[in-house]
Amino acid sequence: MQWSRASSDFTIGNDMMANTNFEEKRANRRFSFFADAEIILRDGTSVRTQLAELSSRGCYIGTLVPIPIGTEFRLRILHDMRTCELQGKVVYMHSGSGLGIFGMGVRIEKIAADERYVIDTWLHDLARKRLAIPLPLS
Repeated sequence: MQWSRASSDFTIGNDMMANTNFEEKRANRRFSFFADAEIILRDGTSVRTQLAELSSRGCYIGTLVPIPIGTEFRLRILHDMRTCELQGKVVYMHSGSGLGIFGMGVRIEKIAADERYVIDTWLHDLARKRLAIPLPLS
């Protein structure tokens, strides 16, 4: 389990808490991961988004439209000529400090085996790149 310190504006229920310090407890490694994505809500509404982080159990996305905590939706991620679709759920949200962007933590709720393979491949590539340390020039 990984621990990290964070300071952020975030929402619990309908209450916004500004600049709250908290310790994050992670069961799975999270990687910086930039990809275009689309949220499809249950009513068919489509919301463009971008992923900023990815783990085997979820991701962090940013949108111009706030999506309430607890909302379930279909998420389509496009990266490196591959697409992955999964069912996700917003587990936390915070504002982008007045920039009009809402950051949301999304937990993977349901994912098919072939879609899981795509995510696992992306994570494997990210882990391999993180360990690739260039040799010093002599």
